[in-house]
Amino acid sequence: MSYARDGFGVTIASVDALRWNLHPDGLLVVGAFAAVYSIGLRGEKVPRWRLGCFGGGLLLILAAHVTPLASLATTSLLSAHLLQNVILAEWAPALIVLGVPAGFAARLARLPGARVLTHPAVALPLWLATYVAWHVPAAYDAALHHQSTLLYLEHVCYFATGLLFWWPVFQAAPRRLSSGTKAAYLFAAFVLTSPLGIVLSLLSRPIYDFYAEAPGVWGLSHLADQQIAGVTMSVEEAVVFFCLCAYYAARFLREEENRETFREQSSQIA
Repeated sequence: MSYARDGFGVTIASVDALRWNLHPDGLLVVGAFAAVYSIGLRGEKVPRWRLGCFGGGLLLILAAHVTPLASLATTSLLSAHLLQNVILAEWAPALIVLGVPAGFAARLARLPGARVLTHPAVALPLWLATYVAWHVPAAYDAALHHQSTLLYLEHVCYFATGLLFWWPVFQAAPRRLSSGTKAAYLFAAFVLTSPLGIVLSLLSRPIYDFYAEAPGVWGLSHLADQQIAGVTMSVEEAVVFFCLCAYYAARFLREEENRETFREQSSQIA
């Protein structure tokens, strides 16, 4: 990557920061998931919307690794790196889990440890712990300084725990959660993760040495980049989790209303 100075004397990354890279890790992961999905279906008829979700999840994984987002995340911008993490920990896993049809999901649920790892009381803490642990400055900087090893491990942790986190929300096997439980689960996730973005947006100095020492991009200061990252993360989580929480809460109320109506009708018949 090369650098130049703009008219104000601010060091800026050259256009190389916007390069596309066909990273083999992203291509291999997408290829492996596509192969497992095809084999695991075993001729099961899959609704088009599930195929679309699964394909969308794979595209997001690919985007996180081959688009300029990856270049900016690993060289210059904390905001790009946090967006990359959100893709791998939340958006892509959610679409992948939504893309798994019932039959395939039931077979996956019978794998050793699946019942324990997908339990809400286990999946949520694992996902939260991953977010917190990898955002500790020492771990964050170490991953960026060792991009061929630790950064891959970071991404694997985000994606794996993301799959576990979303499984009890979108799948009925190995257990079916009520709509009310799902709403509470998602609300807890929002409340427990939101402080991270808020803290990043309120700090008065850059917290990660890697980005504090990196050359600026487009004249954006390191502190402004960090504040953008924190605000973006908080807004994204508020939108995603609030909308899903509201959806399941409304469905829970509707289901309760239907049950009450059924009970009243049953008592009248009796």
